[in-house]
Amino acid sequence: MTARAASKQPAYYEQPVSERMRMFMRLEFLYQQMLYNVEQESDWATRATISSLLEIVAILARGDVRSEVHKELDQQLTILQRYQSQPGVDMRRLDSLVRNLVQSRAELGSIGVAFLQPLKDSDFLNAIKNRSAIPGGTCEFDLPEYSHWLRQPFARRCEDTQAWIGAIRPLCDAVSEVLWLIRESAQSSNKLAINGMYQHSMQKDANCRLLRVSLLQASTLYPEISGSQHRFTVRFLEWSTVDRRAIQTGHDVPFQLSIG
Repeated sequence: MTARAASKQPAYYEQPVSERMRMFMRLEFLYQQMLYNVEQESDWATRATISSLLEIVAILARGDVRSEVHKELDQQLTILQRYQSQPGVDMRRLDSLVRNLVQSRAELGSIGVAFLQPLKDSDFLNAIKNRSAIPGGTCEFDLPEYSHWLRQPFARRCEDTQAWIGAIRPLCDAVSEVLWLIRESAQSSNKLAINGMYQHSMQKDANCRLLRVSLLQASTLYPEISGSQHRFTVRFLEWSTVDRRAIQTGHDVPFQLSIG
């Protein structure tokens, strides 16, 4: 892709407006980061993989996240099944989406409520987690066993990391599937921020969970989104360098908004 073509591509900025969506997006972020690093052979990438894994486990241990994901899968299935009786629907694509959700729900159910227990019981991971709270606490002299493991062949490290990731993969895959559906089902509309500000009030029956603002990649602006499921504000800020604080633009800004 040429630089000119890239500059015409949209840049997306997302804001969750429910606690469930905030949790899902954090999990998605860490999961993508982990899957990227686990494919890299360097011990630094393996360290990053373990760090992301431990952060995911910390989020999942805070509450019944599995139940929250299950509820969202059921909700998405209900929405899709309503379309089965409507004319003009691509039934082949709809059936594929429904099958994916049913499969995700089945895989999520198969891991059981104690799916985190093997990770919680791992002395090896617990030692890394405890030392990670200290800046630089996982260096070689603090955790010689960890450093020794990082020196093992990549295939050997992969065997262990894939076993750990396997415990959380069904849940994280389900979260990714749900977020993809929410993004794809949201209709985008053209909006205009007067003097760099746009305010929006939701209808009472609207089910707003995720806001998505898009600008051209080449734009020097970025949005700051704040609000709730009932009302939100988008302010467009002018960015120059990291040494100068961004300020709200005084110009009208055309942009695209999706509400999922």
